[in-house]
Amino acid sequence: MATGKSLTQAHALALGVPVALLAGAYISEYGFGLYPCEMCWWQRYAHFAAVVLGLLAFVLPPKRLWVGLTALAVLVSGLIGAYHAGVEYGWWEGFTTCSSISSGGADPLDAIMSAPIIRCDVAQWELFGISLAGYNFLISTAGALLALALLRRKA
Repeated sequence: MATGKSLTQAHALALGVPVALLAGAYISEYGFGLYPCEMCWWQRYAHFAAVVLGLLAFVLPPKRLWVGLTALAVLVSGLIGAYHAGVEYGWWEGFTTCSSISSGGADPLDAIMSAPIIRCDVAQWELFGISLAGYNFLISTAGALLALALLRRKA
């Protein structure tokens, strides 16, 4: 069972990872025009859930349960990222309808007609051959597993 210090560290990690990755996602989107595809949104939804669960850990007992659920939500996002990265790298087939239209205007028809179509099977950006979905997999999975390990510590 996690004690005070390791529980606090697990909480900070399980909440900090999704907050940082969501911030990076929105900076990429609004600062650099890297719009999310459908599977990108799935990863974000898991991070949104993790943020909510992590905030609930501040106010609802038992804190250990909420931190564990937060870490599991981060892990889910990482696993979705692994699947998405595999689709981008051509390791397996993705969903044929996997595209997203980014709406930017008030008129839905104008938004549909002028918005870019984002494909899930094409990486918009890579660094060292790793896509954003790949980085989400690496960071989320490592962060979640470390947070879960901290929850198991006795000292």
